[in-house]
Parts: sequence; structure tokens; C-alpha cells
Amino acid sequence: MAKPGKKFRAAASKIEDRPYDLNEALNTIKDVAFAKFDETVEVHMRLGVDPRHADQMVRGTLVLPHGTGKTMRVAVIAQGEKIKDAEAAGAEIVGGDDLVERIAGGFLEFDALVATPDMMKGVGRLGKVLGPRGLMPNPKTGTVTFDVVKAIKEIKAGKVEYRVDKTGIIHAGVGKLSFGIEKLAENAKALIDAVHKAKPAAAKGKYVKAIHMASTMGPSVSVSTSTVEK
Repeated sequence: MAKPGKKFRAAASKIEDRPYDLNEALNTIKDVAFAKFDETVEVHMRLGVDPRHADQMVRGTLVLPHGTGKTMRVAVIAQGEKIKDAEAAGAEIVGGDDLVERIAGGFLEFDALVATPDMMKGVGRLGKVLGPRGLMPNPKTGTVTFDVVKAIKEIKAGKVEYRVDKTGIIHAGVGKLSFGIEKLAENAKALIDAVHKAKPAAAKGKYVKAIHMASTMGPSVSVSTSTVEK
């Protein structure tokens, strides 16, 4: 394992080994940040679920109150009038079977992909290309839909997807350090609330076991689950 750099170690030394309340955690993350770019603030939640069982999968989407701070390039695969709708709604890349072929050939210069249901037969064969990058359209995340205008607007407004990984942890960005503490706290609370509401009926025992937050390059800060729940 690579040894942490000098700046990271110096930042980590300023963090106490205890749970912080949410605002205190965000202030600490901001205070110890050392990167020379506007870092993303990340939330990591360890859940008391076993994602190997379908009835304990936790997955969903939400539009963050203050967006993500990231400019999203949206691609849309559709046909007929839906192509015109997508272009009018601000999609950067729009096409039909021709776009499917471009993606199959390695074109991936977009951050989100929306497809209409009637195009999924062709899109389905792109799973090996799109799946590992988290770009595969899915009805559960609102990216397989005939309402392409709504999908595009939500993505550009700051829609994020959360999904528990195989170790039972959810990872999601909730904005940039430049947002300020108040906006970051509101975004983080919105995500945490959404995950709470998505608790599977099959989940037993303590649902949210731990929450940590960090900036892109910085050390993590433990956040009190009881403070957040209140």
C-alpha cells in the first residue's frame, strides 16, 4: 500500500478520533483541505444490509437542493420527435442507432446517458461498455424514459444516484468545497434522508452503522449517526 503524502498526514493529524456532528465535520474538512482545486465533498455510509440479497439492495436517486457543482454532459439515445425534444432540453449529444454504434466503438465523452424504452434493444448490448462506468440507462434511476426532457433537466440540476456496493457502503458526492458549509450540509442531509427512506423491509438491526465524510484528496471525518438522525 502506498504511503500517504506529507500534506495528507499533516491534515489527518488535525482530525480527532471521535464522531463529529455534521456541521463540525464539514468545517473540519474545509479547514484541513490542501488541494489546489475545488474538491468534491463525499459522503460514505456503511449500512447494515447484505447486498447479496435482492431484498436488501439500497438504490435510488435524488436531486440535491444545491446541485453537485459539476457540469454534466448528457447524451440521449432516442428516435423521432424525442430527438428534437432532447436537443431543445439541452442534451449535448443526441442520436439513435448511430449513437449506439459510436458508443460501441469507444465514444464515451458524456457524463450521463438517457435512452427511450424503444431504443433499449440496441442499448442493451452496450452493457459491457457502459456498466463498469456506471453509465448504463436504468428505469429505476429515471434514465430509461420517454420523458427525456424531465430526465435531462434533473441530471443538469444535480441529480445523483446512490447504490450500496458489495461491501454494504454507499458513496456519493454532495457538492464542492466552494459551496460553503450551509449548502453542503443541506445537500448531505438530503442524501442521508433519502438513504434512510430507502431502508429495505428485510434489513434487520442497526441500519446506518457509520458515516464518514471527506474531500476528494483529504482524510475522512467520522460523523455521528445519532446527530444526523435527529
